[in-house]
Amino acid sequence: MSRIGKKPVTIPAGVTATVQGQNIAVKGAKGELKFTAPEEVDVKHEAGAIIVAPRSQTKRSRAMWGTTRARVNNLVVGVTQGFEKKLEITGVGYRAAVAGSNLNLSLGFSHDVIFAIPKGISIVAAKPTELTISGIDKREVGQVAAEIRAFRGPEPYKGKGVKYAGEFIFRKEGKKK
Repeated sequence: MSRIGKKPVTIPAGVTATVQGQNIAVKGAKGELKFTAPEEVDVKHEAGAIIVAPRSQTKRSRAMWGTTRARVNNLVVGVTQGFEKKLEITGVGYRAAVAGSNLNLSLGFSHDVIFAIPKGISIVAAKPTELTISGIDKREVGQVAAEIRAFRGPEPYKGKGVKYAGEFIFRKEGKKK
């Protein structure tokens, strides 16, 4: 039994949710999100909550049970509060700046990296070494953060690069003489 899947997703005041077959649409103050549930689960809207249940006891349907419930919960949280990820840039001369709909990154390459900010995502550079990525879709916010981090991931010797805020980088010792 899925501990997460058993819990119903409560719909707070100010949020409207519609379930039509396997399609779920949630609309709130920050926007509207849609999700299509896999065929292995059954989705119902009852008494101000969305209930997800497996259609059979196969391994795949039990796996999709908790996953679908978590995805539906992320829709509700996204349209009410939104999601954000923070990135830190470490290194001499490494910096970031937002210019219109582009993110300009100086990461020690011979050229600046220009990243086009997708629709529905906002990036704020409070300091040249700190980025805040926010939006209503959790998957999209995480994907954009991962793409930015992939340009220059943190290296283990000096710790230079782009890392998530609070991420621990295992440091290695350099060569011995």
